[in-house]
Amino acid sequence: MNDSYAEWLVKKKAPAYTYFIKGALIFFCIIALLAALILPFGIIILAIVGAITYYAFQRLSIEFEYLVVNDQLTIDKVMGKAKRKKAWEGTMAEIQIVAPVDSYMIKDYEKQGMKILDFSSHTPHARVYAIINQAGSTTEKILFEPNDKILSIMRQKGPRKVIQ
Repeated sequence: MNDSYAEWLVKKKAPAYTYFIKGALIFFCIIALLAALILPFGIIILAIVGAITYYAFQRLSIEFEYLVVNDQLTIDKVMGKAKRKKAWEGTMAEIQIVAPVDSYMIKDYEKQGMKILDFSSHTPHARVYAIINQAGSTTEKILFEPNDKILSIMRQKGPRKVIQ
């Protein structure tokens, strides 16, 4: 068989405010630990603050996994390196064009009221590509950062749709 497979993991850059949130949560954990040693119901406070901190840290660490199998592209959102959620899925038949985000070809396909899904890392100097996807009556613009292997597989499956 002639199956094509590639995967790529991109870590999303944390915004500046997340460092403040993490610091505040750690501070509240220390205060809750001291309350657990002093107050009789302090262990309940410690458990609540600990659970909130755990879930917040899981939500603030985000990675995107791009997976190409034959003509199907799947983008998963991985939170805290533990929880995986399917963010987007499409086939080369639905995709109209794949090109660098600043390409003039993308601007030709953009429409008013187009839904934009951003699955990029937000790091400076990253190679961000855009997918214009037509699924039914909705048009989406998907931003992602594929590696060369993913682009070559997509080019094999849809040679006129992938622009370097």
